[in-house]
Amino acid sequence: MTVQELPGAAAYRPTPPPAWKPITDPAPLLPDPEPYRVLGTDAVADVDPELLLRLHAELVRGRRYNAQATALTKQGRLAVYPSSTGQEACEIAAALVLEERDWLFPSYRDTLAAVARGLDPVEALTLLRGDRHTGYDPREHRIAPLCTPLATQLPHAVGLAHAARLKGDDVVALAMVGDGGTSEGDFHEALNFAAVWKAPVVFFVQNNGFAISVPLAKQTAAPSLAHKAVGYGMPGRLVDGNDAAAVHQVLSEAVARARRGEGPTLVEAVTYRMEAHTNADDATRYRVDSEVEAWRAHDPVLLLERELTGRGLLDDEGIARAKEAAERMAAALRDRMNADPELVPMDLFTHVYAEQTGQLREQAAALRAELDAEQDHDEHGAEAGR
Repeated sequence: MTVQELPGAAAYRPTPPPAWKPITDPAPLLPDPEPYRVLGTDAVADVDPELLLRLHAELVRGRRYNAQATALTKQGRLAVYPSSTGQEACEIAAALVLEERDWLFPSYRDTLAAVARGLDPVEALTLLRGDRHTGYDPREHRIAPLCTPLATQLPHAVGLAHAARLKGDDVVALAMVGDGGTSEGDFHEALNFAAVWKAPVVFFVQNNGFAISVPLAKQTAAPSLAHKAVGYGMPGRLVDGNDAAAVHQVLSEAVARARRGEGPTLVEAVTYRMEAHTNADDATRYRVDSEVEAWRAHDPVLLLERELTGRGLLDDEGIARAKEAAERMAAALRDRMNADPELVPMDLFTHVYAEQTGQLREQAAALRAELDAEQDHDEHGAEAGR
């Protein structure tokens, strides 16, 4: 039965404006046809040199952090590590554009963003080590737990941002996700709610070309991932994800827009994952070396170094200082990760619920009894041996 066949259909008249009519002009929401760039263009003259130098130092440190964490997996100190080598410009910019009161919602690959925001490097790796659920207090650092399920952090970011606005708190949430995460239902739900509520959220998609082994062309037929923003009624921005200055500028504008109460923005950074999906992945099965080498010429560290040295803002001595600082960080991380962690089994029950359920109390009591019995056995055995 069609609408026209329903009883009383002849008397039906839509109330203007018609419900199907778009409430937003799509033209201002469309992203640029090409990724926005700053380095190597006239726009770089407007960037604070101190910001460029800070970005460089953080990129160098981030590159070394990725290398050290990857080495720790080979030494058995980490169970897994999803490297962000090649994506450091996205990671660093995401951390630096936020105020202390803002929230970062990272995915599993965004460990470096959490560290750049000030999180202890060891605490950032604790989840990947398999010791604890998170390894840090999200509320203290304003960093949500590193999210392994794809895109589930996006609705969480919207909920927090919407709640903050209702309370009158001047807070922006920046939610990071990979290109693979945009194929999840959580992505749709988050963007839809955020746009309708005008929640102060920035959705930051790092399009690194592959969802594990699935290339972007097999995930979407859209002109770009940034174009998806139009369907939700928010602006889409397309940026060169290896241009640290450009990513910082675009994200800064999106954060400022959200803080002014103008709603969310979807930013797509076009970048490349230089290494495998994780240390358990063999990337040679789905991509060729020549493709990787082509992207090495667009390395985010080299792009920024070329700009800074060309303008006389950085010399060999400055590059050496940045590398030395990165080496000190890596050495400290290596030493601390080589120490066996002191695990407290009862912590399993500490942060599950604010008030433990009856079942959890029973399980905790059973574990406590087992631990006490084990301790008594060890003590009696030690006495018998004396």
